[in-house]
Amino acid sequence: MVGTKEIKRRIKSVKSTKKITKAMELVAASKMKKAVASTLSSRLYAEYSWEILTSISSSVEKNSLFKEREVNNILLFLITSNRGLCGAYNAQVIKKVLSLFKTEKEINIDVVTIGKKGDSMMRRINKNVIASFFNLPDSVTLRDIIPISELAVNEFNLGNYDKVLVAYTDFVSALSQKPNIRQVIPISKTSLKELMENLGDNEKDKKDIKENNTEYLFEGDKDNLINELAEKITRMQIYQMILESNASEQSSRMVAMKNASEAAGEMMDDLTLVFNKARQGNITREISEISAGMASVN
Repeated sequence: MVGTKEIKRRIKSVKSTKKITKAMELVAASKMKKAVASTLSSRLYAEYSWEILTSISSSVEKNSLFKEREVNNILLFLITSNRGLCGAYNAQVIKKVLSLFKTEKEINIDVVTIGKKGDSMMRRINKNVIASFFNLPDSVTLRDIIPISELAVNEFNLGNYDKVLVAYTDFVSALSQKPNIRQVIPISKTSLKELMENLGDNEKDKKDIKENNTEYLFEGDKDNLINELAEKITRMQIYQMILESNASEQSSRMVAMKNASEAAGEMMDDLTLVFNKARQGNITREISEISAGMASVN
């Protein structure tokens, strides 16, 4: 049987671990609150702006961002976390991406990674990673997204890729996150349909966002206006996906650390019970030895 000193050492170790996981849970909860607030405040704007953009896609002829073409090369942006200890958050979106690789075997897919976990996985399976972004702040802004969105738009306009996809995680609730892959370029009606199908459990948004058949009038140079609008709203879409992923990451980390803290508490209770039994056994043995010694003296 394990000695009482060893059990006390293990109890102390588990107690220290619980303090760390509890602190990480509180930090993640604080970050999650800010991330969720940012995500929800910009979600409707991103969705309605994308609706407007897709509604004019059929009337646009010159802008390359709206032109569908035969798909031979795909550029995939993969959004994951830089750190672990966030449950199944990274595993779910990476699994979604690996499934895409299997279904699109005949198409060349290059990857841009946003987050170290996804980057290490893509390099491990020998995927061509053309760029990596690791230094985005927790409170990400549209300004921080400019290099990412410009990379997507420029690579498509140059003809290096025929489609641009983003693999990210939709925030549904603190307990539920949904991995998703969405097409951002070329802009099409299909993109709006996919967006409506992946709004999660928010039935109000599903009812509010409908296919837009409004005819728009343009003043000034229509082509330049649409070009600027397309690039800015594409950037907004990528920004929203990063916000969704950030909120999902912090939620998943908070739940994972909460579960770890509860498991540590249960382990401490079990170890305390074992310790008490071992101490009681030691006391009983010592009493028996004293009694036996007294009996032999008499």
